[in-house]
Amino acid sequence: MKSKGIAIIGGRVIDPSQDIDRLATVLIKGDKIEEITAKPLAKAPDGYDVVDAADQVVTPGFIDVHTHLREPGEEHKETIETGTAAAARGGFTTICAMPNTDPVQDNANVIAAVLKLASDFAAVRVLPIGAVTLGRRGKQLADMAELANAGVIGFSDDGDPVTDPNLMRQALLYASGLGLPIMNHPQEPALTRGAQMNEGPIANRLGLTGWPNEAESSMVARDVELVALTGGRLHECHISARESIHAIRRAKERGLNVTAEVTPHHLTLTDTWVLGEHGEDSGGVGATAYDTSTKVNPPLRTQEDVDAVIAALADGTIDLIATDHAPHAQTDKICTYQEAANGIANLETAFASVLSLHHSDALSLPVLIERMTAAPGRFLSAATGGTELGILKAGSGADVTIFDPDVEWTVDPSEMATLGKHTPLAGTSLKGRVTTTIFGGTVVWDGTAVASIG
Repeated sequence: MKSKGIAIIGGRVIDPSQDIDRLATVLIKGDKIEEITAKPLAKAPDGYDVVDAADQVVTPGFIDVHTHLREPGEEHKETIETGTAAAARGGFTTICAMPNTDPVQDNANVIAAVLKLASDFAAVRVLPIGAVTLGRRGKQLADMAELANAGVIGFSDDGDPVTDPNLMRQALLYASGLGLPIMNHPQEPALTRGAQMNEGPIANRLGLTGWPNEAESSMVARDVELVALTGGRLHECHISARESIHAIRRAKERGLNVTAEVTPHHLTLTDTWVLGEHGEDSGGVGATAYDTSTKVNPPLRTQEDVDAVIAALADGTIDLIATDHAPHAQTDKICTYQEAANGIANLETAFASVLSLHHSDALSLPVLIERMTAAPGRFLSAATGGTELGILKAGSGADVTIFDPDVEWTVDPSEMATLGKHTPLAGTSLKGRVTTTIFGGTVVWDGTAVASIG
């Protein structure tokens, strides 16, 4: 739906970047925000299509800095078209595509192909991430300058951490000259060989090899010291362990350029979900145990870890929420736990799941929204050429998300737009749902259908 103008009427407008939290009308002209009115208008001005947001919340479009779109090379798992359709349904107007494609996003030609596919088929904005090393093999740095010129927003070897400390040092130095971050996957592989889930009583009960917190925290500590050495810019992906938080907090106290993210599943699920009882623990091992939809890297941790990452997100030690949306084919999950691929498909459930933190009073609604809009917008600012993301103000891009915080719904994977239907939330009830997503002044999700921008 594209018109001369859109008037979003009757909603509670929350934009933490502008300290806005009030009833107001949002006026859109073309692809820009025209005005956030001081008071709500009784009706839309002439020439505007109306979006009724009564009893709903209006925010900047959500931003996800960690998404797996799989294309090119693994289109049976996800495509840019299906992944961005899922993003639109979840309220995301900007997503950053991780480089573990085939071929790997380690050169300008592949980046150009991804951007062309996004231009032709995407429902929302796609920003590519380049690989740190050629082929993500951890042996030789990719041509970061070429990748930066091609349009990447940062560099990551994704699920393959940069284990060689000297190579990581070089990467931080190289990237710092480009003003872009190294987005490392903090995992010491020597501590996780054969590991399947979080180390602890649940793993012992299930007979699965455990994955210690220190596999993550030791890599975070190493990376922080390399930032101190190089002056580089580091972003730690999907923090899950309470020990990692201490290192990140100390890095910020030292004034180092270190940021971090946490996923919806590490904020809301624990390792008891591997028992297949939606987080309940009956004390035994039932027929639903070894739920492969819970297998993720890093693994789901304990309640103590969950409480720690929530607190760190609340106080700003962890900067933002990122989905780590990782779709797989059904055959990658319908197998033994040991054989199953790591990953949860969650673009469509991400916001509703973390909204539970607001409903439980663990996070205020403005803080939660800030961590999904303004914070990732700041993270991307150096790479987007001055384009303001995660903000609602006159003249900014018209990327808007509207959600009903109180509506309850049941997660049905068969109804998802993503090709990855695997989620541990299948059959659970969530409270809160995105009803409208507007990207660049176009309604790309209206609660019933996704519109392509291609």
